[in-house]
Amino acid sequence: MNGMTAYNYNGPAASLLTVREKVNILENEMRKQPQIDLEIKHHFSYGIYGREMFIPKGIMLTGKIHKTEQMNIILQGDLSVLIDDKIIRVIAPYTWVASAGTKRIMYANEDTRYIVIHGTHERDLEKIEEQFIAQNEQEYLQYCGQMKLLG
Repeated sequence: MNGMTAYNYNGPAASLLTVREKVNILENEMRKQPQIDLEIKHHFSYGIYGREMFIPKGIMLTGKIHKTEQMNIILQGDLSVLIDDKIIRVIAPYTWVASAGTKRIMYANEDTRYIVIHGTHERDLEKIEEQFIAQNEQEYLQYCGQMKLLG
């Protein structure tokens, strides 16, 4: 990942850990470092919400657990990003649909503008967060169980 320092967990049973468990270990280590606020812009159109962020070169971040699939677009820049179970380097313009339940790790190889698109008519940011984001693994699994019950 081009000059990136990453936490490498090689403790007991490292090979048995799931990708999510490895992401969580990395995220816990990242929380020990100085944190920054990213520039966020919110875009609304009929039935669409877009959350755009600017990620400065050299910044590593983890995303939230999305309850549903969502469209991801790299508008400008160069990211190394965890997609499914692989770190992939993507250079703008680049678009992909992330599966429900994903939690990403990203490293900005260059200044990057990135947007996540959700289908919703909602415009209240707290309600959008509640609709699309699970705060933890347990909440996501509960959401999945509710969706199974609804058929």
